[in-house]
Amino acid sequence: MTGVAVLGAGAFGTALAISLSAVRNDVVLWARAKDQIAKMSLDRTNAKRLPNCHLPANLKLTSDLQRACAADIILISTPMQKLSEFAQENRTLLAGKILVSCCKGVDLETGQGPVELLERIVPDARIAILSGPSFAIDIAEGLPTALTIASKDEALVSDLQATLATNNIRLYSSLDPIGVEFGGALKNVMAIACGIAIGAGLGESARAALMTRGNIEMQRLASALGAHPKTLSGLSGFGDLVLTCTSTKSRNFSHGIKLGRGEPIDPSITVEGVATAHAAAKLAAQRGVDMPITNVVRDILNSSITINEAVELLLSRPLKRE
Repeated sequence: MTGVAVLGAGAFGTALAISLSAVRNDVVLWARAKDQIAKMSLDRTNAKRLPNCHLPANLKLTSDLQRACAADIILISTPMQKLSEFAQENRTLLAGKILVSCCKGVDLETGQGPVELLERIVPDARIAILSGPSFAIDIAEGLPTALTIASKDEALVSDLQATLATNNIRLYSSLDPIGVEFGGALKNVMAIACGIAIGAGLGESARAALMTRGNIEMQRLASALGAHPKTLSGLSGFGDLVLTCTSTKSRNFSHGIKLGRGEPIDPSITVEGVATAHAAAKLAAQRGVDMPITNVVRDILNSSITINEAVELLLSRPLKRE
């Protein structure tokens, strides 16, 4: 397999392109905006998303999607709620390609994760997902990171594991893309919950409880959708949960902190867990899956309950065996 394109010059897409360029000379980073690509080409940095991180000289930049999609392997790093529209608009260019989703979330309209969504829209492509505990800045700066690459296609995932590993990204393989995609999506909801707890002054013990019981909720829903529960104990589940629930580098955790403190929210910042909370709560209701933390996060985001009411709801639930 030759030629790797990263579609989406946000922080994560740019970081992946930087890391891949350290070991490959055939990496292309695409962004829709011509002015953004022109500035990045001139400055050799993505000042808006990853300031102070140098773009390697061998990393090619383009706003020409057809040129980017000439690559054999296409990493899609668009926001989750834009993925369906993007795939629909460009299904001809994506047809027959190896597509690796780098999105974390659940589509609000369909309730699908990125793998199922891409399989539906581009049925003749070979689909995989890349996920796990990772901050873009860490990857871009060459810090060690472990991620999971998953696909139902065993030969594909084996090839991608070898092809996409870099000097600082260690890849583990999985044949459970459902578990990987929903682990990466649902942990964002729990990160918002933990941020709310910390922002509202509920304490570290409350955060630990939310992380632990939140991981159980993640396993319940993912299992109901066909995932293996063990996957949610791996990098793309528990690992990602720990990272996003404990660091202010996480946009979801930081969003929760602001909610907990009653501070204003910046609508220009994409927080994938907001849409995922609504989509996951709907999926859980359809499948008859008990997800109390997800439900109260959704209700807080909707302003239909207060934080104090959410705490009371969770603490007053019937006592049960762990």
